Amino acid sequence: MPSKEAYTVTVETFESITSYWLNPVSSLNWDCLFVLPAWLRVWWDSFGGGLTPFLCSVTHRSGELIGIAPLVLHGDRTSFMGSPDVCDYLDFIVAPGRETEFLRVLIEYLKQQGVTHLDWQHVRQDSTVLTALTHIAKSLECEFSCRQEDVSLELDLPATWEEFLLSLTGKERHEVRRKLRRLDEAASIQFRFLEDTQEILSALDAFLLLFRMSRPEKAAFMTPRMTAFFRALAEAMAELKILKLSFLDLDGTPAAAALCFDYGSTTYLYNSGHEPRFRPLSAGLLGKVFSIRESIRRGRKKYDFLKGAETYKYRLGGRAVPLYRCQVELR
Repeated sequence: MPSKEAYTVTVETFESITSYWLNPVSSLNWDCLFVLPAWLRVWWDSFGGGLTPFLCSVTHRSGELIGIAPLVLHGDRTSFMGSPDVCDYLDFIVAPGRETEFLRVLIEYLKQQGVTHLDWQHVRQDSTVLTALTHIAKSLECEFSCRQEDVSLELDLPATWEEFLLSLTGKERHEVRRKLRRLDEAASIQFRFLEDTQEILSALDAFLLLFRMSRPEKAAFMTPRMTAFFRALAEAMAELKILKLSFLDLDGTPAAAALCFDYGSTTYLYNSGHEPRFRPLSAGLLGKVFSIRESIRRGRKKYDFLKGAETYKYRLGGRAVPLYRCQVELR
């Protein structure tokens, strides 16, 4: 158990954690898209009403910042800042190799603040939460449970488009090629890839329209409050050059769109939509296929389809990554 005197826990703000993210010599691992400071700020402004923020950092007495916890408090319970409907998976921001140390200090501090229940979801199997908490749960003398609640799918991208096609099963490779051929014969095709902030914001209404048109449940999801969140998130992430918006136009009409985040070496497919009248031409699926091809062209190493076990993700070569909910009752 690390000595309490060796660490300082500091309450942070969105501005201070932004400075840590921008610090070029920071050792923290910011590999989880959904805990970037800009994302957390937009989520909080959109959905944080009635909650108590608990952004804190852990610093070693040597002066090294070893981790940040983006949490909210619900009385004596704590959960991640974020919600499963718009944040596909979550985690702490920790310096590599300091995960167990960070979590011990954080949990001891939470206990001192009167927290008795930790409820952390959705976390990947390679997350700080799952790997470090499993190691220290017994020593904490607490009730610990971790169960799978969902799945995310991701795809390792090869160097070329042809290699990607060859990585698919024979049946799925044939289907992709057949659908592309049929589309080429049926309409004039243009794939637009937008990364300029003003271009993205100008085209956002078209994306939202295609999103709502795709399925009744998507239309129901996109409430006025959710629309405001999407607009604020798009602006914040576009300004950071992380948001990419693509359209598949058929005969000059937007038929499908994909809203992606390009962060690190990964493309994240956050949401998509399509025009139902182009469904016979598989416009929705092919919009994603064109997005994958663009990611390969740009040298991305991974394509993350994110949460949900939709069939098309498996057909395009996605592999499942389990997502867990970890709960701890502190004594």
